[in-house]
Amino acid sequence: MLIDSCACARQAEFTVGALSYWWPRATLLAFYAEIADSVASCVVLGETVCSRRNEMRPGDWLALARELRQAGKEVVLASLPLLSSESEWRAVRDLAGQEEFLVEAGDASALHALDQAAEQRGSPARFVLGPHLNIYNTQALREHASLGAVHWVAPVDLPAAAIGRVNPPQDRVCGPHGALSTEAWGFGRLALAMSARCFTARHHRLRKDACEFRCRDDADGLRLDSSEGQAFLCINGTQIQSAGLHAVLGEWPALRAAGVGRLRLSPCSRGFAEVLHCFESVCNDGADPAHALEHLRAMDLPGPLVDGYVRGTAGMSAAYA
Repeated sequence: MLIDSCACARQAEFTVGALSYWWPRATLLAFYAEIADSVASCVVLGETVCSRRNEMRPGDWLALARELRQAGKEVVLASLPLLSSESEWRAVRDLAGQEEFLVEAGDASALHALDQAAEQRGSPARFVLGPHLNIYNTQALREHASLGAVHWVAPVDLPAAAIGRVNPPQDRVCGPHGALSTEAWGFGRLALAMSARCFTARHHRLRKDACEFRCRDDADGLRLDSSEGQAFLCINGTQIQSAGLHAVLGEWPALRAAGVGRLRLSPCSRGFAEVLHCFESVCNDGADPAHALEHLRAMDLPGPLVDGYVRGTAGMSAAYA
C-alpha cells in the first residue's frame, strides 16, 4: 500500500521512476541492487518506452519486483504510455491481471484493462495514475479517482501551485479507496513527446522494425544541441525528452505546501546514488538547496539542471543557474 507521507516523520518520500533507457541486463540489475539499499521508499519497474527492448521479460520484472519488496521497497509496475500493436495490448492486459503489485497506468488503455481485470475479479480496481495521463484539473482527477486510483503522479509540466489546485492538500480528491496522495517529478529528463515512430532508428537511417537496437548505445539517450551549442532535446527511441534534467531541490517547500508527499527521481547512468543523497539532505535534513544544486552541477550528469516547469516558467530555465 502506498504510504501517505503526511503521516511519516520524514517530510519527503522518494520514488525511483521507471528506467527510460535500454541498459545491459547486468547494468540494470546492479543499479537496482544499489537502489535496494538506498533511501528510496518506492520503485517503479517496467518498460515504458519501447516493447522491442526485450532483455527483461515480464517474468524478469516480476522477479526483480519481489526482490525489491523483500528489501523493504514498495514496488509499482508501469505500463507503456503509447500502444501501437496487439501484442502490446496483450501485455497491458496481463499486467492488469496480476495482483501482486500495484500498476501505474500509462494511458487510457491501461485504465480499461484494469477495469476489465477488476470486473473479472469482482473487486474494485486499485492503481496509480501515471504522469503521462492528461490530468490537469480537479474534475479530471475526480473522474480518474472514481475508477480506483489511490495515488496521482502529476504531469511533468504542472507548476507547484497548479498541483495544489488539482488535488488540494486540505481537501484531497477521494476515490473508492480514500483520499489520493500526490507525487511530483523531482529529478531527471522529462518526456516531452511520444510516437509510434522510433526517433533513434530514424536518426541512424533505419526502420523501426530493423532498428538494430541502436538505443543500447546511448545509456542516457542521444542528446541534441542547438546550432548555438545549447542542450536542447534528447532522442530516446520512440520518446523525445528534454536535454535538461529537471531538479526541484529549490522548490521543495512550494511542492510540500501544494500537498506533494513524494518526489519521483528518474534514473540516469551516472551519479544517481549521489542525486538521491542530495534530495534526502535537502528535503529531510534541511540542507541548503543552492549548495546541493551546485554539487550536482559539478558532477558528471548527462545534462544541465533545469526547474522552470515547477516554477511556472519556461521548462529550460533554472532558478539557481
